[in-house]
Amino acid sequence: MNKQLEAYLRGVNIFSEEEIKAMPNYFKPLKLQKGDYFIREGQVCKKVGFIVSGILRHYYVSSKEEEVTYCLAFPGTLSAAYSSWLTQQKTFESIQAITEVTLWVINKDDFIRLEESSENWLRFSKVLAEGSYLEMEKRMLLLQKETAEKRYEDLINNYPDYLQHIPLKYLASYLGITQRHLSRLRSKKSF
Repeated sequence: MNKQLEAYLRGVNIFSEEEIKAMPNYFKPLKLQKGDYFIREGQVCKKVGFIVSGILRHYYVSSKEEEVTYCLAFPGTLSAAYSSWLTQQKTFESIQAITEVTLWVINKDDFIRLEESSENWLRFSKVLAEGSYLEMEKRMLLLQKETAEKRYEDLINNYPDYLQHIPLKYLASYLGITQRHLSRLRSKKSF
């Protein structure tokens, strides 16, 4: 199993050593090329992936037929069409590789088997739900409370090594601004 995934699972302080050693039976490696999809709108989410390297973007198509990037997922995080994962209904979003991406993926059936076999996996499900909620709340508050400049600064401070790999149209969409506004921000300040 990947050392980053193992470190992540150890870091949640839930699993026993035996459970961590059994993980390779459930998590499988997956490589996506730039432009490949982890999931597309209209599919049912049957997997969750731990990002080892690369960047995924979560987006939906607005009523104006525009792609809106609402989440960028970086290494060391889990990624899934979470509402579809929970409900097993078709998803409204697509998750696409911005760069080449390496993931370790667990499918829904195996995850359910693990939840049924161990209270620790149930606790982990709770951690996932809480983490997803906190990320969404943080994102919503940043969009509503902070300026575009502050949101851009936040990205630069947290993910400086990755920003150069994100196309400007996706970055502008994620920040909730036009590409022109993003260009002005970038030329105005060097953070």
